[in-house]
Amino acid sequence: MPADLITIDAESAQPPFEQVRAQLARQISDRTLAVGTRLPTVRALATQLGLATNTVARAYRELEEAGMVETRGRAGTFVSALGDRSRVALRDAAAEYAATARALGIDPGEALEAVRAALR
Repeated sequence: MPADLITIDAESAQPPFEQVRAQLARQISDRTLAVGTRLPTVRALATQLGLATNTVARAYRELEEAGMVETRGRAGTFVSALGDRSRVALRDAAAEYAATARALGIDPGEALEAVRAALR
């Protein structure tokens, strides 16, 4: 991810961590950053932007809390599938379907078979 995709306005009333968070969130939502994209390390992005590491770390933390990115230990931070709106909608629909199937007393195997049939 090129650093020029994020710009920090030192004159803005918006704190730098929020500028980073908002710009990354927008890029994830509009798919400029695709699901699975590895983000720069906190230290690398902080250096590129001339910010403190804690500033970028806070932005990443808030994105992770929102489900838009996931940290995979030493492997790094990646754009999460949960950040993809279509997958969120699919997960919500699946939860609703499961609740309906349970309320109707449908066996889980039968409920899954109904989904398989519908997808054919």
